[in-house]
Amino acid sequence: MAAPASKTIRDLNGKWSMNKTLSDDVNPTLEIQGISWLTRKAIGLASVHLHVKQYSDADGTQHIDIEQTATGGLKGTSEERRLDNTWREHKDWLFGSARGRTLFVDEVPEDSGEAATFLKTNWEEGTTEWVYSYVESLDNGWTAKQTWGFQLINGERRHVRNVVVEKGKKKSETRLVYDWVSE
Repeated sequence: MAAPASKTIRDLNGKWSMNKTLSDDVNPTLEIQGISWLTRKAIGLASVHLHVKQYSDADGTQHIDIEQTATGGLKGTSEERRLDNTWREHKDWLFGSARGRTLFVDEVPEDSGEAATFLKTNWEEGTTEWVYSYVESLDNGWTAKQTWGFQLINGERRHVRNVVVEKGKKKSETRLVYDWVSE
C-alpha cells in the first residue's frame, strides 16, 4: 500500500512491509556482506516487516528504533538509530559486529564517492532532506551507505532506502521499497 502523505522521514512511525516485487534483488548485497547461501535463500523466501518507532529524546535528538521481523522462522533484528552523526557499535546474528552513524542530510555527503549518484536517484519531487546512514562491518570488511526517503513508483508514494554496499572491488546498489501497513 502507498505511504500516506502524513508519513515523512521525520515521521516513519508505524508498520511497513518490504515489497519484493518493487525492491531490487537483495542477494548480491547480502553475498558481499558475507551472508551464507542458505541464509540468503531463506531471506529471499521470507516476508520482511518493520515496526518503526521514531521520537525525540529529552535533548531533542531524533531516534529511529526498528524491530525487523521475517516469516519462515528467520530470527529478526533490531536497529536503534540516533540521528546525531555519532559512531555507535552494533552486533546482531545476521551482520555480526559493525559500527555506524546516522543523521538527517540535505545533500549526500561528499565522502560517498561514486555511490553518491545512486544514493541521490529517483527521490520524490521536492525532496530536500533524507536520512543518511553509513555502516562499517568490523567482522567482514564491507561498508554500507544508505539514503532513506520517499519515491513515486508506478504512481504511488513509497518509503524507499537506496543502499550501496562495497567490499574491495565488489559493489552492489539496491533499492528497498516498503509498503505502508498501519500505525
